[in-house]
Amino acid sequence: MLNIPMRDNHNTQASTKAVILVGGPSRGTRFRPLSLDVPKPLFEVAGHPIIHHCLKAVAKVPDVREVILVGYYDESVFRDFIKDASKEFPQLRILYLREYTALGTAGGLYHFRDAILKGKPERLLVLNADVCCSFPLGEMMRLFEEKDAEAVILGTRVSNDTATNFGCIVSDSHTKRVLHYVEKPESHISNLINCGVYLFATECIFPAIRSAIKRRTTRPRLLSYPSSDNLESSFIATGDDEDAEKNEVLRLEQDILSDLADSNRFFVHETKDFWRQIKTAGSAVPANALYLQKAFQAESPELTPPSATIVPPVYIHPTASVDPTAKLGPNVSIGPRVVVGAGARIKDSIVLEDTEIRHDACVMHSIIGWSSRVGAWARVEGTPIPVGSHSTSIVKQGIKVQSITILGKECAVGDEVRVQNCVCLPYKELKRDVCNEVIM
Repeated sequence: MLNIPMRDNHNTQASTKAVILVGGPSRGTRFRPLSLDVPKPLFEVAGHPIIHHCLKAVAKVPDVREVILVGYYDESVFRDFIKDASKEFPQLRILYLREYTALGTAGGLYHFRDAILKGKPERLLVLNADVCCSFPLGEMMRLFEEKDAEAVILGTRVSNDTATNFGCIVSDSHTKRVLHYVEKPESHISNLINCGVYLFATECIFPAIRSAIKRRTTRPRLLSYPSSDNLESSFIATGDDEDAEKNEVLRLEQDILSDLADSNRFFVHETKDFWRQIKTAGSAVPANALYLQKAFQAESPELTPPSATIVPPVYIHPTASVDPTAKLGPNVSIGPRVVVGAGARIKDSIVLEDTEIRHDACVMHSIIGWSSRVGAWARVEGTPIPVGSHSTSIVKQGIKVQSITILGKECAVGDEVRVQNCVCLPYKELKRDVCNEVIM
């Protein structure tokens, strides 16, 4: 048992640390072709890296002074981001701790427990970086205090047929207590799902992970969990507790949360606001729309004011050049040094830096990669997906294809060429119409 002082339940300013789980390079496979050129957490959505939206939410929590990024990217990957973020959020100490291998969401926390527990924080906020939501951390903190909780999880409702793709929460609707938790159940148990945002009492979470490690050492020699990405390695238990710690591939979702549900102090805060995962490259487009809509409601000065040619919300980087006759929006992000020609039409799309959209081109439901070129009168488009959908793939002519068209880095679409529901790898030139294809 870790020797951690008991919490003072009357201290509303109890110290809190935040951990943002950023994953690593092998986990970006579903984010290709975009992750070939930028790590997924640093991909820009609504004018900011995905991880910036998490950090901005954490910075609003009054008693958080330190944020730890945990992942297995090289240290150099986040150096510039941390430098910039430290200027923007001077009240926060931001550091990156690199795992030597993929340890899982709980394994990474446990491996760096000494660094996390330094300064004796009483609570630990844990956020998955690939989550897009309004991050109602203040409400989670209040519920935590009200209930004298050991853990609070953020939940949201989805359609019954979608729920089994996520961790499902069975809760008492009156007390908000979590009664049961199952990760990706085989049959329907609840449409309240795990949003990947947690608040833990440090005195409880680390002993819970320790117990999971000890349980593993008493089980058969080889244990592995099926993974949707097949990325996490198997855990090999040797019977020696010290060796077990060296191989702590443990996940909060599969290994820890169901045990916490057995305690009477695990609660769920159900958000009615927006939420979705950013797993595939295409899912960046609906995430972009959600963050832009939130910024528009908050009257963010970063957004371009509505006009005859700007249908809000639209973000245009100050260094971009947009012809006054081009029509943009809704839900459009234009990156640095982008040039948009006369009469162009862009809607529900992300256009990344140094790209040129030539005159009278049309871009809809798409991501246009860095330094790409869309020719005059060309048409690059995906297929709109329902607001409540958590999938970015559709079936066309019996084939499963991306609903969002994605052009990788330095792609060129010829004049008058039409590209529909395609994923195009970097450095390709498209001289003819293409539809429902992955262009290698």
